[in-house]
Amino acid sequence: MVHTKRDTLREDRETGDRRPTSRWTALLWITCAELLAMSVWFSASAVTGALTRQWHLSGIAVTWLTASVQLGFVAGALISATLGLADRFRPRMLMGWGALGAALTTAALLLFPRGGWGPFALRALTGAFLAVVYPVAVQWVARWFPRQRGLAVGILIGGLTMGSALPHLLAGMPLLQHWQGVLAGSAALAVVSWGMVLWGVPEHPGPFHPPAFRWDRVGAVLRDQPVMWANLGYWGHMWELYAMWTWLPTFLGASWAFRWSGTALIRVTGGVSFAAIGLAGLAGALAGGWAADRWGRTRATIGAMGVSGAMALLIGVTFQHAPWLTILVALMWGFSVIADSAQFSAAVTELAPTALQGSALTLQMAVGFLITIGSIDLVGWLEPRIGWSHVLMVLAVGPAVGIWAMARLRHRPESLQLAHGRR
Repeated sequence: MVHTKRDTLREDRETGDRRPTSRWTALLWITCAELLAMSVWFSASAVTGALTRQWHLSGIAVTWLTASVQLGFVAGALISATLGLADRFRPRMLMGWGALGAALTTAALLLFPRGGWGPFALRALTGAFLAVVYPVAVQWVARWFPRQRGLAVGILIGGLTMGSALPHLLAGMPLLQHWQGVLAGSAALAVVSWGMVLWGVPEHPGPFHPPAFRWDRVGAVLRDQPVMWANLGYWGHMWELYAMWTWLPTFLGASWAFRWSGTALIRVTGGVSFAAIGLAGLAGALAGGWAADRWGRTRATIGAMGVSGAMALLIGVTFQHAPWLTILVALMWGFSVIADSAQFSAAVTELAPTALQGSALTLQMAVGFLITIGSIDLVGWLEPRIGWSHVLMVLAVGPAVGIWAMARLRHRPESLQLAHGRR
């Protein structure tokens, strides 16, 4: 079905929008703000080498530089959902002040030049603040886009991807080569995000009523088979995604240490990491949103996970071989690993009854981010034992499970509710 300009004008009238371009303007502002705010997520991970030396970190402690953010995010999301913060406060206030909180807790890391437990607590608080940035942004964009939601959320996820990769680019800049500069730079970007959200994003003309979360409805969600197949697909996707984002830069640095060293190695690995995670990821998120709206959510997610799982199996083969081959596989992996991300939550909103949507989405996200802690830790534990040539292969388990789940969903009659009948 071709989506015409007349359709877009009608949709804007249906949402009370008097200016046909205002929803796209809102999407641009929200995406840019999301991009800048999410730069703090991997800010410490991007300077792992420097922090390891400065803070005398063990291998498991290095892993928890990122895993603590994941844990804080889950806790923050559950607390926010339980207290109904999205009903109590406007999305502008939640997202804006969440971005500022994440900026301040990231900047506070500079107060710990010798490390200790304080930085890990701050990383968890950063994740908790981001729990009212990312989910609120998704709900906000979904409210603006009753149709073309797959593309719109895909654009937003592209911003998240770019933001997550930004610290790797900052680490390669001459003025920010010290770990303090990268952390301060990421915090400054999140402060800019705070200002953009509070004073830049256009006000939505209609009321904002996000789906409510209730603990007593979780059992009903678990018994809803179509929703749980979509959730299982997401959980397989998450097993791979954040572990790939966490460990790819370290893999590249270890792979190319025989060719470059010092500042040159930091710049090369940072630049390639940003290209693979950020630029290729942005392209993948856009392509995935477009493909899902055109050909269906199950087909798009199965295709993306098939490619990303194959790249997880292949990238280890390129270890310490020709850099161009590693770069090619990394770019394909970065493109495909995020291409399906927006489609699982969109599927839940289409499959779950209205009364269950809030609980279903919260369960999906909370379990998904808990799973990322397991895969991040597992790669860190296995790498000294089996080496970089093989360790990232374990991430292919996630896409395999996800493909199976989405194939099962596709063969159910309820899948006709997805993407306006495109399954």
